[in-house]
Amino acid sequence: MNISVVIPLLNEQESLIELHDWIANVMQSNRFSYEIIFIDDGSTDHSWKTITKLAEKDSNVKGIRFLKNFGKSQALHAGFEKAKGNVVITMDADLQDNPNEIPELYNMIVKDGFDLVSGWKKKRYDSVISKNLPSKLFNWAARKTSGVKLNDFNCGLKAYHINVVKNIDVNGEMHRYIPVLSKNAGFTKIGEKIVQHQARKYGETKFGMDRFIHGFLDLITIWFLSRFGKRPMHLFGALGVIMFIIGFGFAFYLGVDKLFLNPTGRLITQRPQFYLSLSTMVIGSQFFIAGFLGELILRNKQDKKRYLIKDELNLS
Repeated sequence: MNISVVIPLLNEQESLIELHDWIANVMQSNRFSYEIIFIDDGSTDHSWKTITKLAEKDSNVKGIRFLKNFGKSQALHAGFEKAKGNVVITMDADLQDNPNEIPELYNMIVKDGFDLVSGWKKKRYDSVISKNLPSKLFNWAARKTSGVKLNDFNCGLKAYHINVVKNIDVNGEMHRYIPVLSKNAGFTKIGEKIVQHQARKYGETKFGMDRFIHGFLDLITIWFLSRFGKRPMHLFGALGVIMFIIGFGFAFYLGVDKLFLNPTGRLITQRPQFYLSLSTMVIGSQFFIAGFLGELILRNKQDKKRYLIKDELNLS
């Protein structure tokens, strides 16, 4: 199979038929073998009913329905697990991503040898204050922190080689950072393509300003995990050593001063250096304990299912 199109969605019943017909037309005109995997992330409208009708008419349509809303990252993870195409395309269900971009994205993976190609919505139709400016700031911070030189981390339209999606773990709210996860996994040939952004046709956006706050917090998390996720003792142990050195330095100074330099002076417990020494050594011990606990958790963790599937369509 050439292409798997993975589409996570939440309450997008108005756009699904039009989106399906558009994708199917692009695939058939380019003679691609394909599948369209809709992941209903706990919709409360008639999205699943619409997907069911599409699957009855078109065997290329496949569906996954979550028991409740678990989030976009979990929806993508479920779609990646089921995908069978040599190239996996992700896109949003709100018709803001243009399916006509799919053939060129496919060629960039197959012919140009990219592991991942991310769309760049250079010209946007969103609000400048509430979306465009925060998005530019967020993308700048993501580039500086991760080292992945992309202009638009948030673009839902991306193409992946099948090996990428089968070897990365998308969880929490990390869907924004799939290029970073891919780079950390060793898939370093990451490209970018300017894509057409379209104004939302139906309904309202499901993401507010809080997604940028969460995005920055997730960015800190992924930076930490990429550097110390498999060796927490390297960070906490180093901080513990620094604290111990500071504390021991003050303790050594107080001891020398009391024994040799000024034996008749103030009691050690009356000097602020004593409390600095005591505090830093206690904090250093706590850092060491945190490092040891991190190592123990890492070695004994068990994978836990992060979402529950209620129904599936056309999936074996």
